[in-house]
Amino acid sequence: MSDTETQNGLPSNAIIEEHIDDALSSRYLAYALSTITMRALPDVRDGLKPVHRRILYAMRQLKLNPEGAHKKCARIVGDVMGQYHPHGDQSIYDALVKLSQSFSARYPLVDGQGNFGNIDGDSAAAMRYTEAKMTAAGVALLAGIDEDAVDFIPTYNEEDEEPQVLPAGFPNLLANGSTGIAVGMATSIPPHNVHEICDAALHLIKKPNARIETLMGYVKGPDLPTGGIIIEPQDSMLDAYKTGKGGFKVRARWNVEDLGRGQYQVIVTEIPYQVQKSRLIEKLAELIETKKVPWLADVRDESAEDIRIVLEPKSKNIEAELLMESLFKLSQLESRVSLNMNVLDATRTPRVMNLREVIQAFLDHRRVVLQRRSQQRLGKIEDRMEVLEGYRIAYLNIDEVIRIIRFEDEPKAELIKAFKLTERQADAILNMRLRALNKLQEIEIQAEYDKLAAEAKAIKGLLKSENKQWAAISDEIKITRETYSNKTALGARRTTFTDEPDVEIDLATAFIQKEPITVVLSAKGWIRAMKGKADVSALKFKEGDSAAFIVSAETTDKIILFGSNGKFYTLSADKLPGGRGNGEPVRLMIDLQDDHIPVGLFVHDENRELVVASSEGYGFRVPEKDVIASTRGGKQVLNVKAENEAVRCVEVNGEKIACIGENRKILIFDLEELPVMGRGKGVRLQKYKDGGLSDVTTFKAEDGLTFKDSAGRTNGVKDWHLHEGKRAGAGRMAPRGFSRVNSFDPGKYL
Repeated sequence: MSDTETQNGLPSNAIIEEHIDDALSSRYLAYALSTITMRALPDVRDGLKPVHRRILYAMRQLKLNPEGAHKKCARIVGDVMGQYHPHGDQSIYDALVKLSQSFSARYPLVDGQGNFGNIDGDSAAAMRYTEAKMTAAGVALLAGIDEDAVDFIPTYNEEDEEPQVLPAGFPNLLANGSTGIAVGMATSIPPHNVHEICDAALHLIKKPNARIETLMGYVKGPDLPTGGIIIEPQDSMLDAYKTGKGGFKVRARWNVEDLGRGQYQVIVTEIPYQVQKSRLIEKLAELIETKKVPWLADVRDESAEDIRIVLEPKSKNIEAELLMESLFKLSQLESRVSLNMNVLDATRTPRVMNLREVIQAFLDHRRVVLQRRSQQRLGKIEDRMEVLEGYRIAYLNIDEVIRIIRFEDEPKAELIKAFKLTERQADAILNMRLRALNKLQEIEIQAEYDKLAAEAKAIKGLLKSENKQWAAISDEIKITRETYSNKTALGARRTTFTDEPDVEIDLATAFIQKEPITVVLSAKGWIRAMKGKADVSALKFKEGDSAAFIVSAETTDKIILFGSNGKFYTLSADKLPGGRGNGEPVRLMIDLQDDHIPVGLFVHDENRELVVASSEGYGFRVPEKDVIASTRGGKQVLNVKAENEAVRCVEVNGEKIACIGENRKILIFDLEELPVMGRGKGVRLQKYKDGGLSDVTTFKAEDGLTFKDSAGRTNGVKDWHLHEGKRAGAGRMAPRGFSRVNSFDPGKYL
């Protein structure tokens, strides 16, 4: 092949035509696969990405074992980059730093010496200043790597070899977790407790088809390096581990510190996983400054080695539980740790696994490693036994062996022929020293042979028996469980759980002092809130004004105003003007047009249902929880046009609805005939030839229909059944004595 030709026979300067769609697709696919398999997703067997695997392998080559001395990180990074990982030195160093941080890794694989960053988010010192070596967990991941436990592949320049996966004597994937974002997929696995993982693995060995619910009896949930409290419901956690996808709500751990005289302060001792403490405190300070948490006076960071964040309430009357509930909703004192167990399986295929599949994959890998190490050990034993067998033959025939060596021209061939030896046995005899011919050496060789024979027999029995293999793996896992027992400082569970449900609080009213008030809205639209239950007869108004609506409420309530434009407006009871004087115009608080007036005022009850109606006799039912307005502009519910306007909003209190028109005709029909809507014109309630709707009410059939006369006396409508009909009917004339203003309660409305 000439120098001008490429491997496929084309000239090196040949132009190959390819459609841009095909070119982009093939190249992007190659990039995506490389990102998924070589960068972002961990291997389910050892829980490592290639960069972490290469770091640990390079540290082993440098003999950076726990009992040894630390070495400069620059040396480690240089070896990793030069031999195994041809990428930027900073990315390698960042990965090395993460493996050593106790607040990032639940069980650090690297023991760092120097400044390796902190939970405030400060970065580590330059690699020339820091030193590192492996921890016991890191060494466990590499145990047996020289015993043909795993496959090796060529490095990027094919000058050396690197392990495709580590033997993984430590359940690293679940123990330390992993995060990564690839092309079109991502992974997010929080750390777990090794003691619990080992218990679950031992159970799975005994019961290979164990249910996820059973395994969760051992693996309670994530065990995060920074502690905290998980408040996720059990059924939600179970669903996450069953599907491999979900999340966990984590809260900071806190306690109340008594300062005496009723004063207290809240001390936060643990914060959620992957939350930077400095950023958290900045956010809390920002909430104080913007007055989003007016009940919090100050926040201080008094942390040393342990976290200590001090929160000062503005008043000793504020309950600590309510204060913290509000901060959980407004800051990173509460965060969500996601679970997405998307990993590379043993065939290097990305897929989402559930809890049982992840643990089973680890166990299957440990079995493969055990078999390969046993096979390699058996091969070495058999090689040694072959040599020892040759020595035994030589000792039994020592005189003849000496004669052949002294007098034969080709002693090796003669030895092989005379004693039926192999070439290795003949070479071993010829290379034997004279001092080895004593009787003591013969005894030692026989003892070694017998010992190796017994070991070989045990290994062959192990390789033939699946039960013996799982028993051996169980023994290894028990040792790991003992090393990282929950009775040790490193192994003790840090993250706890609570069965208490998440408290739902309304931040707008949580810290408002609850007091009874009387809300008064005048006919000309002036509103005020008087403390306690006001004496209505003593109320004073501006000249020409009078009371339109009087409502008993509490300062924590929401007051709902319904306008003749069909809009609902929401007012906070605690923000209403006081009872001194005549109050303030309600139009200063809401955007109610001058050509419209309030036609309803009541205390909000989200469990209640309302009936809204327009002057032309249309209306519908609406759930009260759907009428809350979030802005001054209100929320349009009843659509009205031209001269038509909203005239009534009444609460549903019974199964019958009664309408009266300006023509004094009353129609009663079943409430079920009126549909439930969120917004619209509604359906016809009552039909009129002239005029429109005057009033509407609801009542219980067993109580009958009542009305109030002009003197305020309550009267019953006799034979009210005579007024019953179908919705949209004309109705019958009101009985004698009925209110002349055509209202069931004349004093209730304008």
